Amino acid sequence: MPKKLPFQNLTEETIGLMAAHFRALGEVSRLKLIFAAGKGEKNVTQLVAATGLSQANVSKHLRILTEGGLLVRRKKRIYVLYSTSHMPILKFIVKLCK
Repeated sequence: MPKKLPFQNLTEETIGLMAAHFRALGEVSRLKLIFAAGKGEKNVTQLVAATGLSQANVSKHLRILTEGGLLVRRKKRIYVLYSTSHMPILKFIVKLCK
């Protein structure tokens, strides 16, 4: 009997989520934001400073990254803080590109 591969039972929903993740990763600005947020929670002002991107550009990309599940956000008083949803994604990106 042939060995079953782990990806043979993927649902359309799972494949769609995977595609959304890779689309979100396909932009330099978004990668900068993911790595900046991977160093600890940051608000938009801190992410602007860390990446050199404009505030409007950062906000646009943060929306895509949070909708794609690559960043999480939480509100703390008047600030919204962003961080990576899971650290393995950073390791995966670095390993993929070595």
